[in-house]
Amino acid sequence: MATPVPIVALDVPTLADAKVLVARLGSAADFYKVGLQLFTREGPAVVDWLRAESKRVFLDLKLHDIPNTVGRAAASASALGAELLTVHAVGGEAMVRAAVEGAAENSGTTGILAVTVLTSFDDDSYAAALNFPGVRAAYAVRRFAERAAACGARGIVCAGTEAAAARRAHGDALGILVPGLRAAGGATHDQARVATPGETRAAGATWVVVGRMVTAVPDPARAYADLLVALASD
Repeated sequence: MATPVPIVALDVPTLADAKVLVARLGSAADFYKVGLQLFTREGPAVVDWLRAESKRVFLDLKLHDIPNTVGRAAASASALGAELLTVHAVGGEAMVRAAVEGAAENSGTTGILAVTVLTSFDDDSYAAALNFPGVRAAYAVRRFAERAAACGARGIVCAGTEAAAARRAHGDALGILVPGLRAAGGATHDQARVATPGETRAAGATWVVVGRMVTAVPDPARAYADLLVALASD
């Protein structure tokens, strides 16, 4: 099984904080997630800085709006040089297709990832949010993955608990990004469906997002090195 590519979450409030974390991780880490917290504070400047530092960027904005708006936003993300961009699969086929088409307008290298079911949901809370008693997260992930594939998305975002089923169903046609990475026995914090590095590898994940297990420890560089070993271990 191929080793998943780690993406470090820059879940920090400012670009200055991001620069400190990137410096602490050094040359070993070259792929970073820019999410809503940092992007709404700093805007495109944080992406520009990361690109100038020769870092790869996953722009995790989870877009969900009318197709034209999402398509224009995807075109802007592509112009920035983001390698990956998230949209919510629940936005529908027209919206996901618009994102794929928009992302291809500029550099043509930005891959659209369709977010299936957030890892903060368990089955009960997901059913309650939808007001759909009995619906299971695994069922929704399966249907959203089918939508993503039909729309030409680069891949999906799903929990490690559903990644193996998605890999079996779609083979290499869809990349799979798994957030909610946790060390074995580690705290789950605000996540309900989590996975260890070894579990994500066994499930066939393409990318994994790593946050607090690397970024909230005294020695992030050492923690990142340990993560690379764990991801590569059978």
